[in-house]
Amino acid sequence: MKKIGILHGMERTFPEAFVERINKMGLKDIKAEPVLIDQVSQAEPTDYAVIIDRISQDVPFYRAYLKNAAISGTAVINNPFWWSADEKFFNNALAVKIGVPVPKTVILPSHERPTDTGENSFANLKFPLSWEKIFEHIGWPAYMKPHAGGGWKSVYKLNNMDDFFKAYAETGQLVMMLQEEIIFEDYFRCYCLGRKYVRIMQYEPRNPHHLRYQSNKGPASEKLLKKVHDYVLDLCNALGYDFNTVEMAVRNGVPYAIDFCNPAPDADVHSVGQENFDWVVEHAAKMAVERAQVQKPGKDNLTWGTFVTRSVAAFEAGQEKPKATKEATARETKPKSSKKK
Repeated sequence: MKKIGILHGMERTFPEAFVERINKMGLKDIKAEPVLIDQVSQAEPTDYAVIIDRISQDVPFYRAYLKNAAISGTAVINNPFWWSADEKFFNNALAVKIGVPVPKTVILPSHERPTDTGENSFANLKFPLSWEKIFEHIGWPAYMKPHAGGGWKSVYKLNNMDDFFKAYAETGQLVMMLQEEIIFEDYFRCYCLGRKYVRIMQYEPRNPHHLRYQSNKGPASEKLLKKVHDYVLDLCNALGYDFNTVEMAVRNGVPYAIDFCNPAPDADVHSVGQENFDWVVEHAAKMAVERAQVQKPGKDNLTWGTFVTRSVAAFEAGQEKPKATKEATARETKPKSSKKK
C-alpha cells in the first residue's frame, strides 16, 4: 500500500477535500491522509510515497523533514531543494531568458546592513546607487516588493522618488525589487498542476480578497488564452514546480507574468470559489496518484525544472572524455619494452 500525505497548517478545506477525493477513488494500493510526524532520523525513509507540501515555507523544521524524506525516496511536491533556492528576482531573469514577458525590474540592496556585517562588508557595492538611472529605467508608478516573496507583505505602490525613499527606509534588512507597473486591461490567475493541467481564471487583484475571482470583464479571446496557457507551462516547466499559480497582467494584448512563484497557493474554497476549488481538488488528487504510481521506494523521485536539467546535461557533456585518436590509443595500449638488465 502506497500512502499519499498532505502537510499543511491552518488550512482545512483543501487538505480535507484532497484526502477525501483520493480515498473515494477506490484504489486498492493507494490511500491518502494528513502527514503525521514523530521522530525524524537522518536518512530514514518516511511512510509516504508522495507528500504534498503546503506549509514548509513557514516552518523550517518541516522543510528539513521534507528534504530528508526526499533523499530517502518520497516524491515531495514541490521539490523542497529547489524551493529553498528559488526567489522572485531570479524567476524574472529566467522568464526573460525563455521569452516570457515580465515587467522591467531591478534588485536593491537591503536598506539596513545584514546582522553581523559592517561598512567593509560592502566594498564591492557602489554607494550611492545610480538612483536617477534606476528610476528612469523603471518609471512611475512602480511597485517595490521583497525579492523572495512573502504573500503581499511589504509591498508598496510608489508614485515618485519621495514615495520610494520613504518606503525604502521601512524595509529594514529585506532585499527588495523595484518593478515597473503594468497598467492592464485584463488579468488572469492560473493554476498549474503536474506541469500539464492548467486552469485559467479571470482575476481582479484590486478587489477585496473574497471578490478577486469575480470579474466584470467579458470572455477573453481564444488566441489570448492560448498564449497565457503556453506561458504558464513554459514558466512551470523551466522552474520545475508541480503545484503553482501564475498571474498574468495583459497590457496591449500582451500577457506579462507578474507573480509566478506560488508553490503553496491559496486553494481555500471561500476565496477561490466552489468551481475553481473543485477543479484544484480533482487535478491535485489526479497528479498525486500519478506520482505515487511511478514512485520507486528508496530511489530519487524528485522532479526538476528544465533550467536545472539542461544545465546538468550541458555540464556532463562538457565533462565527457574526448574520444582518443587511433594514434593516441595505440600509444596507450602498446606494451612497454622490457629490456634485460
